[in-house]
Amino acid sequence: MAEGRPAAPAVRDAFERRAEPGRALAGQAGDVARACRDMAGRFRDGGKLIVFGSGGASTDAQHIAVEFVHPVIVGKRALPAVSLTDDAAALTGIAAAEGLDAVFAAQLDLLGGPRDIALGVSGDGRCPAVLRGLETARRLGMLTVALTGADGGELARRAAADHVLLAGSDDPCVVKEMHVTLYHLLWELVHVFLEHPDAPEPDDAR
Repeated sequence: MAEGRPAAPAVRDAFERRAEPGRALAGQAGDVARACRDMAGRFRDGGKLIVFGSGGASTDAQHIAVEFVHPVIVGKRALPAVSLTDDAAALTGIAAAEGLDAVFAAQLDLLGGPRDIALGVSGDGRCPAVLRGLETARRLGMLTVALTGADGGELARRAAADHVLLAGSDDPCVVKEMHVTLYHLLWELVHVFLEHPDAPEPDDAR
C-alpha cells in the first residue's frame, strides 16, 4: 500500500480534470436537447446525417455515423448517416486538386441537401476543413451542428453552426472523452424526439 501512495495525488487530479467539464456539459442540457430536436426533425423529413472531422476527429466521425446506422440498442430505429472521412481516395484526390481545406466542403456540395444535417467535429474549433465544411453546409440549407472544445476557437467565435456544443477543457484527452459523451447523447435524444414528436420545446431541459 505504501508504495502506491505517491501516485494518489496524480490519480485524484486525473479525475478532477474531468469533473468540471462534465458539470459544464450537464449545464448545456438545453442546448443539447434543442440540437437533438432539430436533428430529429430533419430525419423525420427524410434527411440524412453527414459527419466529418480531421485527424483524431475523423474516427469520431466514423463512430458517430455507425451509431446512427447500426444502433447497438435492440429496437432502436436505424437512421441514415455517412462519414466523409471513410473514403481515402476521395479525400486525397480532393486534397491534391483543391487543397486540404476543401476535403469536406467538396463532398458536401455533392452529397448534401436542404433536408440533411452536417455535424463537424473539431477538438479546438480551429480546423479550417471543418469550418469550411460547415459554411458549405449552411449555404446548402443543411442543419449544422459542431462539437468543439477549449474556448470553441473559430467555430464558436464565428457562430459557424446552428448548434455549437462545447467540451469545456484545454486537455485534448478530456475533450475527446466529453465528445464521446456528447455524441452518445445526440444519438439517444434524437430517438427520444423521434418517438415523441409532440414533446415540449426544450427551453429548460433539466
